[in-house]
Amino acid sequence: MRRISNLLSKSKQLAAFASLETKLRANALRSYCDQSHLRRQNRPGPLVQYRSLVDQGKLRHDPFQESVASELENLLARLEQYEKDMEEYHVNLANWEKQRENERRRLLMEEVELHQKDEYWWKRLNNKLTERWESRKRPKNMESGVGKWVSYLKREKKLDSLVGHRPTAPPAPKGLYIYGNVGSGKTMLMDMFYSATKGIVKHRRRYHFHEAMLRINEQMHKIWKNQIEEKPLQSTIAGWIMSLPFDTKAKEWLAAEERYKQEVQMKNILPAVADMFFLDGEENEKGASILCFDEIQTVDVFAIVALSGILSRLLSSGTIIVATSNRAPKDLNEAGMQKEIFQKLVSKLEEHCEKVLIGSEIDYRRFIAQKSENQVHYFWPIEKEAMNEFEKKWHDVTGRFGGRIISNTISVMFGRTLEVPQSFDGVARFTFEYLCGRPLGAADYIAVAENFHTVFISDIPVMSMRIRDKARRFITLIDELYNHHCCLCCLASSSIDELFQGTEEGTLFDLESFQFETETEGGRLRRNVLAEGRVSSGGAPSGITSILSGQEEIFAFQRAVSRLIEMQTPLYLDGVSNFHPYFQRQHKKLQQL
Repeated sequence: MRRISNLLSKSKQLAAFASLETKLRANALRSYCDQSHLRRQNRPGPLVQYRSLVDQGKLRHDPFQESVASELENLLARLEQYEKDMEEYHVNLANWEKQRENERRRLLMEEVELHQKDEYWWKRLNNKLTERWESRKRPKNMESGVGKWVSYLKREKKLDSLVGHRPTAPPAPKGLYIYGNVGSGKTMLMDMFYSATKGIVKHRRRYHFHEAMLRINEQMHKIWKNQIEEKPLQSTIAGWIMSLPFDTKAKEWLAAEERYKQEVQMKNILPAVADMFFLDGEENEKGASILCFDEIQTVDVFAIVALSGILSRLLSSGTIIVATSNRAPKDLNEAGMQKEIFQKLVSKLEEHCEKVLIGSEIDYRRFIAQKSENQVHYFWPIEKEAMNEFEKKWHDVTGRFGGRIISNTISVMFGRTLEVPQSFDGVARFTFEYLCGRPLGAADYIAVAENFHTVFISDIPVMSMRIRDKARRFITLIDELYNHHCCLCCLASSSIDELFQGTEEGTLFDLESFQFETETEGGRLRRNVLAEGRVSSGGAPSGITSILSGQEEIFAFQRAVSRLIEMQTPLYLDGVSNFHPYFQRQHKKLQQL
């Protein structure tokens, strides 16, 4: 109760600071933020953080964990110089791109001037423009001709001779691929490293597998949607073309050449997604990029193809990747899907990342929980005493700040929304059925986790094969609440260890990674991501269970149980106010004052 109250107190304090109106107070706040920024720049590295937690008795010393922390510390030490090298590289790259674009436009203008003197060429151009305009009325997409491709290649080759080839990025330090058993400390160590990079590297991203796949899917959909939208010809002519001293036909020819260049660049959509999504698009902020990727999985064809294309692009452009997984890279694809593409992904990871095994068989989340004084956020069974304690916690939290509970709507990816029945000041309450008994998915759970630092969930049943879809959704929900460092209060039918049952009703399959949603599909789950996968009358996708091994099931349920246990510990709860997006947004607002 005290920890939730502290979270709410901090929320109120941040809101009060944000409302300061006087110049004196604003200046004082800026001074505080500047000092805070300096402290963050000098925050301890992962090895120092790890040893400090061991010394405080919050963690139990483990030689495997300390070895990984040491590797991450060494990587951190190389980042400052690499950031400087990448800043210089981006300056050179920007100059090269500007010079190349200027030369390209000059070549295009020379071609137009030359062709204007050729009456026969203009006659052919006029016929082509007429034909192109007529073709816009056809529903069938028309491929560009060989002539444009040859013209484009000749122009690019000439630009290479005039401007030179693209500058080469400085060699990046090798990242880390950390793998091992559930609860061995992979995510904890990666997050220690990620927090220590703030103030050293400008472009930082941290994603869990679910969120990354959804973001990739969302960006791909946006690109495809933009490509098929019909736009008037006049609106597609770039401003620099409109200002040229040529007639309309010449400008239309130039515009067509511009569009063809863009079409060529967009032929491979995955690098475009990587540039738009993972890489920071701020023009004035150049430097190194780091991607921390939690729980790499390749359970379907889409994941293999998407990860191969995007990670290859990122690694080739100098991005450093620190990843975690339950498996070594070569063991990610036991089903043998898309072997050639998968092998390229493995080769790229092994080339750019050091493989580090956390070999401990101990689930340290359980060890930390056993040392905790009490577990006051998980109440069971659903009987009078536990129900009263759960309700008391809720009413204590709401009553502390006036009990102004409202229902509201939050935004979800793909243009959807989710109704939140009860919420206030970053706290929300749901029933299990509301979140897991309806066709919701990772996108909805990410929205909940990003908007609310504290989540109450009541009426959680024991899960078995009979309600396997609800179990799958609950596992995904726990993953996202954990990844966003939410405080979770539960009222459940059983203890955490007995929550997932695989008795005579059959085992539960880990279907969490098979849900991808798009704007056109609304709120439905699209689980037929494999060519042969269809949703049967029973609700389970056919063609999927055959490729899932028993080990995958074990990983999914062990992870959920392990994370639920950790989410009750003081070590986890004390970090909510530092790591949850709600409080990070509040700090960012303060810095902007």
